[in-house]
Amino acid sequence: MDILKRFIPFIKQHALFLPEERVLLAVSGGRDSVLMAHLFNEAGFNFGIAHCNFDLRAKESEKDEQFTSDLAAALDTPYFATTFDTAAYSQKHHISIQMAARDLRYQWLEEIRSDFDFQYVAIAQHQNDVMETMILNLTRGTGIAGMHGIFPKKSKIIRPLLFLNRDEINKICDEKKLSYREDSSNKSNKYARNKIRLEVIPVLKELNPSLERTFEANRKRFEEMEIVLEKRLKELKSELFKEITRDEYEISLQDLQALDPMDTLLYGLFHPFGFTVSVLTDFKLSWTGEPGKVFSTATHDLHVDRDKAILTKRKEEAQECIYIWDTSASLKWNNKEFSSEAISLVNFALKNDSAIAQLDFDLLKFPLILRKWNPGDRFQPLGVKGTKKLSDFFIEQKVPLSRKKDIGILKNGNGDIIWIAGFRIDERYKITANTKKVFIFEQFT
Repeated sequence: MDILKRFIPFIKQHALFLPEERVLLAVSGGRDSVLMAHLFNEAGFNFGIAHCNFDLRAKESEKDEQFTSDLAAALDTPYFATTFDTAAYSQKHHISIQMAARDLRYQWLEEIRSDFDFQYVAIAQHQNDVMETMILNLTRGTGIAGMHGIFPKKSKIIRPLLFLNRDEINKICDEKKLSYREDSSNKSNKYARNKIRLEVIPVLKELNPSLERTFEANRKRFEEMEIVLEKRLKELKSELFKEITRDEYEISLQDLQALDPMDTLLYGLFHPFGFTVSVLTDFKLSWTGEPGKVFSTATHDLHVDRDKAILTKRKEEAQECIYIWDTSASLKWNNKEFSSEAISLVNFALKNDSAIAQLDFDLLKFPLILRKWNPGDRFQPLGVKGTKKLSDFFIEQKVPLSRKKDIGILKNGNGDIIWIAGFRIDERYKITANTKKVFIFEQFT
């Protein structure tokens, strides 16, 4: 067969690269990657060969590296090679040998691609690899994204052999009389992927001899289904996620309860923020319980607050406190800017602005302290008789749980809380007929 008549159209169909662009081929020495190198050479493309020695098979690994070096020389193309201590990396990062090899390989290939002006990295995966990935994902548990297998192109990674299955590759290599290296580890069922290839797929092929074609057709259907789902999720997010601030959204629990199918759409909406199926199950159970529960990922918090949920991007912990020693100061606390000054009552005009605290200067004891809210805090809100817990005040003001830690609390040197930044001053420190000097403390952001 004239394989180039399928190879080149596949590259064009998926816009993998342009003829003038340089492609770095990841070549292990096995028949798949060796065929890829020969096809690039026959097509006249501009390419280089990169080989990773994972130092896992002693002399076999050394022979693989020598073979790929000789192949690059025979094809008169640039050659790059490196050796990894894969076992040490695996142990250090507490991951499997296969995952360690994968991480090391992709990191190094990207470095070579970038440093030596290659536009793409080509991996010699084929239809059987896609099938194995789909089965592996299915056994581990996956959403629809795990069922489309492997894309022909993703960012700087391309897979130009996805139009071929393993039997076709074997036949072409035999016809072309290509030399290649056999990886002895491929015959071991110690690894999950090998077990699927050696034990599971042969049984499935007894039921369906055209298994590769069936899986490829299914892959395309799943890919199209994912496009439809992603479009629906984008619409839902636009409808349900009401932006409060740049990194904060309010979502109605009633709207979430109306989702259908709920589990799929709920996962689709919140999985991008790191929430797992088990956490989202607990999140659903909290809708009918007491408000106040918080579910967290490495990047986001999800607060259940009465009839709504508040999704916030996690920030660095607020500074514990800042001391204010001078009557005139500019300072920054928790990404907010503040300024203070003391002026005579004669030059003062009262402003109705919750972002400005206007206080009787003679009642203050320096240093003042600006800090975050603590459970048990109390103050006497302006216009109210008696003190009130800040937690109760926040509930009355309908402050989301997620915002409490970001609110500045201004405390007098005698221990009294005198201002809840952005909300209310303390009744005991308001300006009266006896005030002679006014202390102004303003929040800008």
